Formats: sequence, structure tokens, C-alpha cells
Amino acid sequence: MKTFLPKVGNLDKKWYLIDLDGLTLGRAAIQAADILRGKNKPIFTPHIDTGDFIIAINAAKLKFSGNKENQKLYYHYSGYPGGLKVTPFSRMTKHNITHIFTHAVRGMLPKNKLGNKIIKKLHVYPDDKHLHQAQKPELLKLAVK
Repeated sequence: MKTFLPKVGNLDKKWYLIDLDGLTLGRAAIQAADILRGKNKPIFTPHIDTGDFIIAINAAKLKFSGNKENQKLYYHYSGYPGGLKVTPFSRMTKHNITHIFTHAVRGMLPKNKLGNKIIKKLHVYPDDKHLHQAQKPELLKLAVK
């Protein structure tokens, strides 16, 4: 018996719409990462992008557990000496709320070229308006406990 490997050209990529209103950041991010990676499909292969596209709306209405508002920091290093930039969570929520969800999902994907390709299939919007009506996204209810 030979191992089945899906062909890259024959994969059916679906578009899913998830509503982040009232969901916890980490629990929603892990389920989004699994769908982006394709782990919810029986043809999942670790080295092939078998996942689907995700449109996440209402990112501004996410819930955060713990004391993230006061303690969490986002780091960015430019590569130059003295080039470390630190952004507190409170400033990130005011200026770029969509980056918080994208950053959480990116941390759950592979740290290689495949992960960079997969994260481009995630589209996050702060409110309920999005630009992907033409793709006819299917509403997906996340099973958050």
C-alpha cells in the first residue's frame, strides 16, 4: 500500500468567515491556525499547504484572559544595534487591533517558508465589514469551550 500525497493543483480551497465577537484570543487563534494549516481535513500533509482561507471579522470585540492589558508586550527587532522596539498591549489595541489576532495565529504556524505562505490566507478586520463577498465565504462557528 502506498502513502497518499495530495497534489497541490487538485486541492479545493474554501473560504470561511469567523466572527470573533466575544471569543477568547488564544482559543480562537488555535482553531483558526488549524483551519489555515489544513489539520481539519483528512488529506492533511505537514509539508503541503492543504488549508483553507479565513476571514476574521470583529477583531476589536475579542476577549482577553489574564492581565494582558497591563503586562503583555510585543517586541520587534530591526536587526541593528539598539533596534529593539517594544509596544505595550494597551497601545497595540488602540492602533492596530487586527495585528494582535494575526500575531497570535502566526505564533501557532510553522516558522519557515510554508508558515509565511499560510499566514497570507488569513484576513482580519476590526469590524463586521470585509472585502471578500465575491469569494462567498461560508460562516464557520468556532467550538470555543
